[in-house]
Amino acid sequence: MTELTVSVVPRIDAIPAEDWDSCGPGGDPFTTHRFLLGLEQSGSVGGRTGWHPSHLVAQEGGEVVGVSPVYLKSHSQGEYIFDHAWADAWMRAGGQYYPKLQCAVPFTPATGPRLIADRPEVRAALLAAMAEVAGRADLSSAHVTFCTVDERELGEAQGWLGRTTTQYHWENRGYATFDDFLGDLSSRKRKAIRKERERANAFGGTIHSLTGDDLDPAHWDAFWTFYQDTGSRKWGRPYLTRAFFDRLHETMRDDVLLVLAERDGRPVAGALNLIGRDTLFGRYWGCVEDHPYLHFELCYHRAIDWAIAHGLSRVEAGAQGEHKLARGYLPSQIHSLHWVADPSFRRAIAGYLDEEGQAVGDDMAETAAFGPFKRG
Repeated sequence: MTELTVSVVPRIDAIPAEDWDSCGPGGDPFTTHRFLLGLEQSGSVGGRTGWHPSHLVAQEGGEVVGVSPVYLKSHSQGEYIFDHAWADAWMRAGGQYYPKLQCAVPFTPATGPRLIADRPEVRAALLAAMAEVAGRADLSSAHVTFCTVDERELGEAQGWLGRTTTQYHWENRGYATFDDFLGDLSSRKRKAIRKERERANAFGGTIHSLTGDDLDPAHWDAFWTFYQDTGSRKWGRPYLTRAFFDRLHETMRDDVLLVLAERDGRPVAGALNLIGRDTLFGRYWGCVEDHPYLHFELCYHRAIDWAIAHGLSRVEAGAQGEHKLARGYLPSQIHSLHWVADPSFRRAIAGYLDEEGQAVGDDMAETAAFGPFKRG
């Protein structure tokens, strides 16, 4: 039999795009070669960012049969499934938590395949290689975040710790129009959304949903301003560089939906989404003028409009935000995997995850009960 080998590459351009993209089922814009290459070539990762590419490539008989986006990290920023408390505890105990190994799409809280291969034995080999790389380098831990349910089950079978957290997602229940969706809501919630949309659309301008060749460089100039404003207020420093958005336009504009609000011919707000095979992924929002409910209109209601019109099954509107619940986005489980080198530290984290998982489950059940949908 041909031997299956897994190696580490320090740049994604060391792997031909066709080889990377031929692994797995496809349909996830964030794990495409062009997206990850854009992050590297724009300087959004690498250098002094604390995200150092260390991608895994599985080969069999000289053919690439599996890949994983992996980074050596010197901090826990830009991950959205956070381990700051673990890092603090380990360092207070005299350990060195960083660097660590992170299998993820940088700055992207979107579920998708992380062990990208068609065959289960290749996925298992990629995961085993992560633990081996981390162990040989004497790292504290390795993490696979926003993985699929199948990947979580595979990891737990290999001794990794599974973790459950929460996001809010909208599900398309076969709706033909936004009004069909509203028809599933209670009367009070339905009226509230209609009133909210009326107020948002009365901001004094127009709203456009742009993708593909409808986008031009001026749109990215405007969105960069929005992104900087939001990033500086929420994180202190935006993660992505201006060059990344140029790369996005050059190589992925057909994968992008930009919902843009203009007033008097001037862009005043925008929401950036990426288009998957069956999911619309909301990523960034920003504005230079404040208008009531415009954020909800651009980020949530227009995303639902577009998903329905294009037959997508769900909208993932990013991390956090219980305010999404009233707008039809219900709590959904998010999965991750964690390998911890030190046995005593691993036991402590395992106990924490058991308690956290129970609390997350209870909170999801309680929160869903306050959703906007009709009872029964």
